[in-house]
This record gives sequence, C-alpha cells and structure tokens, in this order.
Amino acid sequence: MYSDPISDYLTRVRNAIMARKKVVEIPASNIKKDITKILMDKGYILNYKFEDDSVQGSIKIALKYHPVTKMPAIKKLQRASSPGLRYYRGAKELPRVLNGLGISIVSTSKGLMTDKEARANNVGGEVICYVY
Repeated sequence: MYSDPISDYLTRVRNAIMARKKVVEIPASNIKKDITKILMDKGYILNYKFEDDSVQGSIKIALKYHPVTKMPAIKKLQRASSPGLRYYRGAKELPRVLNGLGISIVSTSKGLMTDKEARANNVGGEVICYVY
C-alpha cells in the first residue's frame, strides 16, 4: 500500500519512460485522470484510455517518443507538493518551469490546470508537479 497516489502515478510513468515502454497501466482516480488529460492536451503523451474493469478502474497511457531519435517527450516529471509538505502559491507566485517551456500542474478551486491557465484565471493553489 502506498501513501501518496500522485507520487506513485508519476513514478510509474517515469519508470516506464526509462524502460522505453510504449504503454503504462496505472490504477485510476479522479485527480490522476485530470493529470492525464492535461499531459495529453499539452502534448506530453500520445493517448490515454480509462478502463472501468475493476472496482477502481485503470488508466492506460501511451507514451510519446521522438520518431527518429527515440527520445521521450517527457524529460523530467517531478513532484512539487507532498503529503508531508504542501506547496501552495498564489496566482502571482506560481513557478515558471524552464522559463515557460515546461508546465507545472496546479490544483485550484476551479480544478486542475497548468500554471499558465491559473495565471490567466488569476487563481492560485497547490502546485502538484513539474513537467518538461
């Protein structure tokens, strides 16, 4: 049993990328589904599929690699906030990842969104992770 499901999600994706897997399967939850949708919208993964085969269900993610060099689209996937130390920021203090080239996923009162969308909506929240 793991105590932090979001860290488990990020670690499974990271390990699949290091092993050059095409597909990774992860136990589902609503926040994991939202993170997956954001990664798809921003072009970090090829595709995803939600399966409700068991009580919890699962998420199948097709990872994205460069066709020639076989380099992964996700270079780094890092957890910012943890259960022991929550990382909250206002709309003005949200971190910029690689000077705007990467994204940070923020949990706001209006749902999960990227740092750019949170700044545009002028809302802050808990910084979940950084992706670049």
